[in-house]
Amino acid sequence: MSAESNKHAAQFLKANDPDRYFATLLLPHGASEAVQALYAFNADVASVRDRAKEPAPGEIRLQWWVDALMGEGHGAIRQNPLADALLDAVEKYRLPAGPLQRLIAARRFDLYDDPMPDLSSFEGYAGETVSVLYQLAAMILNDGVEVDTGDAAGHLGVAHALIGHLRAFGFNATHGRLFLPWSILAANGVNEGEVFSGTSSEGLLAAYAQLIDVAADHLVKAEMAIEALPTPLRPAFAPVALLRSYLRLEEARAEALFAPPREIAAWRKIATLAWWAWRQPRS
Repeated sequence: MSAESNKHAAQFLKANDPDRYFATLLLPHGASEAVQALYAFNADVASVRDRAKEPAPGEIRLQWWVDALMGEGHGAIRQNPLADALLDAVEKYRLPAGPLQRLIAARRFDLYDDPMPDLSSFEGYAGETVSVLYQLAAMILNDGVEVDTGDAAGHLGVAHALIGHLRAFGFNATHGRLFLPWSILAANGVNEGEVFSGTSSEGLLAAYAQLIDVAADHLVKAEMAIEALPTPLRPAFAPVALLRSYLRLEEARAEALFAPPREIAAWRKIATLAWWAWRQPRS
């Protein structure tokens, strides 16, 4: 992997997704570089909607990544340090391109203002955009050999995505976006007008509490599945420690659903991750 490209990917990840960056600090050197490249790619793709403003330029940027993974124009593609770092990681650890292409395809949902229809759709979206990252990170830690982390990656991916969107609920609402499963909000008598106008209600609070319960259930199942994994693979799932902290903050939000979420200081995040890692059995 190009040293300069790897350094750029690490800096990009730290600036745009610090939680995942902090988690990579627990990984062995070499593997950490590849995972940082993977996560930096994800951070770039996840930010396309906010940078593009409109669907058409967003589609062009996503298609650029598809072409990069399919091997089209690699000479020019390699001039992009994020792509250079990712492609080196893909080659070194024999990462399958299919899951990465499906991640890009799933992110096309972000470009439009359609609400997330139901919980099943959300879980599928989380699987394609978050669970896959855990699966590939574990594969990197396993030196490029595919490994079955289905339950750990699946449940943690849904918990990660759901907790993230619960925290971002107010921000997304002010921008006319609704990533939480609409069927659960509608079942509690919530309408889009009150969401997009920032109006709280008993129904919205009930739906929010129900979604917190869903996230908590997936998080518990993920924790159990992670404990069953071989010790060398567990560091790929270190963000579980931060998600537990974030979930507690969401449970304490009371009625301030549209307010910015409470943040955790960077030093506390690093300490939480380090404590989680220290508690893992030694291989």
